[in-house]
Amino acid sequence: MDEVRVESWSDFMALSAELDGWAFRGQADARWPLLTSLSRYLNAYIPDRASWRRREERAIRVFRRKAHNYLGDPSVLDNALRCLALMQHHGAPTRLLDFTKSPFVAVFFALERATRDAAVYALNTPRLWRAAPQAHPEMDRDSIDPRQPGNFARLFLPNTNAIIWTGEPTEMDRRLVAQSGTLVVPGMLDKPLDEILEHYGEPRTLLKKIVLPLTVREEAMKALYRMNITNATLFPDLDGLARSIGMELEIVWAGEAGGAQG
Repeated sequence: MDEVRVESWSDFMALSAELDGWAFRGQADARWPLLTSLSRYLNAYIPDRASWRRREERAIRVFRRKAHNYLGDPSVLDNALRCLALMQHHGAPTRLLDFTKSPFVAVFFALERATRDAAVYALNTPRLWRAAPQAHPEMDRDSIDPRQPGNFARLFLPNTNAIIWTGEPTEMDRRLVAQSGTLVVPGMLDKPLDEILEHYGEPRTLLKKIVLPLTVREEAMKALYRMNITNATLFPDLDGLARSIGMELEIVWAGEAGGAQG
């Protein structure tokens, strides 16, 4: 994995322009590894890794058995990727990693609540789409597609295949659309994304880590606010609007400080 440290917002803008077509993920602490929420949960509370598959299968089964009560169209639960995306959307730990096609959305998520150096990870999805693990060249993107019946259970649930699939469900929810979102599905839960990518033989060209010092935050957040990249637009519901109020506490334009401006 390549690591680059930028020193200004303009540096980030210039670097992101070179990564056209890549996918991005922002993390508020540059020290955090690229692990899924399910990986973090299992590592923290379930030391018996041999039981991870059984536990993940049960979690999905329980969600499917009960979620239909809250859905207008329960058929969204039938497809593995759509079901996982719905679980992720509502806060369940899953093996999905949220990425976005917009570097600016990623930097928003990296810096919004950052209190130290943050990071944006850039994944070379165009190259990854044409790649496969060196030891298993037959496992290309099409052959491991978790949207295809049986593939998720056969290739991902065992947690033994060093594979990564990227893409979107056949039908995207509003948040995924608003965030220009795309999903990364790893075949192993005990390794971060960069370690799995080593099996593809070209980790430096597939993944970059862009470190953002906290000194960049103020300028970056104001620039993103001008772009209309806020929680209110990225989460198009009342929860998103409420979350966006935090930035309203920070953003003060020239001439506003002395009066009640809107």
